Amino acid sequence: METPVSYVPILIQLGVALGFVVTTIVATHFLGPSRKSKRKLNSFECGIESQGNARVPFSIKYFLVAILFVLFDVEVIFMYPWAVNFKELGTTGLVEMFIFIGLLLLGFFYVVKKGALKWEDK
Repeated sequence: METPVSYVPILIQLGVALGFVVTTIVATHFLGPSRKSKRKLNSFECGIESQGNARVPFSIKYFLVAILFVLFDVEVIFMYPWAVNFKELGTTGLVEMFIFIGLLLLGFFYVVKKGALKWEDK
């Protein structure tokens, strides 16, 4: 049976972590140099002078491809524990993984059918 006292080490660790973060932020704010000039406050992008407004809208395709990459990349995280425990999971684990991969492929075919990965505009 768990008691509230069992959670004290977790709370202590959380307090130490938050204390470290706050202390580091405050220390760097007070100890670091703060010389501001017009040149330092300018935007810097790979050594190339910035041109125009940074708020120019661009295609949502970049965001969509990034989100799809993360979505399908995270699925590999779920496959790793299955591969490690392949023998212990047996036939049931194999069937469940086929169902999982089938649903993943179903989602992928949906994305392809919707044209989310096409770059050219029609």
